[in-house]
Amino acid sequence: MVVVGLAGRAGSGKSAVARRLAERAGVAWVDLDRVAWDVYRPGTPTFAALVERFGEPIVGPDGTIDRTRLAAALADAADHHALEEIVHPAVSRALHTLRARHERDGVRVLLVEGARLASSPHVDRGAFDAIIWLLVPDATRRERLRRACRESHLGRGSEPEPGAALLYVNAEGPVDDVAERVWRALEVQGLVTPWP
Repeated sequence: MVVVGLAGRAGSGKSAVARRLAERAGVAWVDLDRVAWDVYRPGTPTFAALVERFGEPIVGPDGTIDRTRLAAALADAADHHALEEIVHPAVSRALHTLRARHERDGVRVLLVEGARLASSPHVDRGAFDAIIWLLVPDATRRERLRRACRESHLGRGSEPEPGAALLYVNAEGPVDDVAERVWRALEVQGLVTPWP
C-alpha cells in the first residue's frame, strides 16, 4: 500500500482533493484532524496531558477539549511546540493502526490529509511514501474559505519546513483538475499506475 500525505495551508483544497480521489476504487482517505480529535477525547492519556499543560479552561461544558479555548491558550511558540509534542505522537500511533486496517482491507493508496504534515518537526515523515504540498495563492485560499464561511482560518497553517522532501502541485482550478494533477505527480514518482 502507498501512503500519501496531502498538506497545505487552510483553503488549499486538501479535503476536496482527498474526497475526490477517495471516490476511486482502492483509494481511501484519512483526515488527521479527525484522528487528533479522537486521540484527545476524555479519558485518554492525551486529554490528561493537554489539561495538565494548558489547564482546565480548555475543557468545554460538555467535558471535551474545546478547540477554540485550546487555541486561545496558545500564547507563544513554546505553547504551540508543547501542543504538538503532546498530540503528534498519539496521532502517529493512531495512524499506524489505521494504516494496518486499510492495508488488511485491500486499500492500494491511502491518502492522509493533514495541514501540518510538511511543517511540523513532530511528524514522522518516514511513514509516508510521498507528501504533496498543494500550492495556492492567498487570494484563492481567501475566496475558498469565504465560500465555506471559514474566513477566520486564512492565517492557519505555515509553510513547509526547509528541506522537507515534498512534491509540489498547483491546486488552482476545479477540484477534478487538481485531483488529476495530484495523481499524475504520484505516477511520475512511480507510486501509482495511470488511471484508466
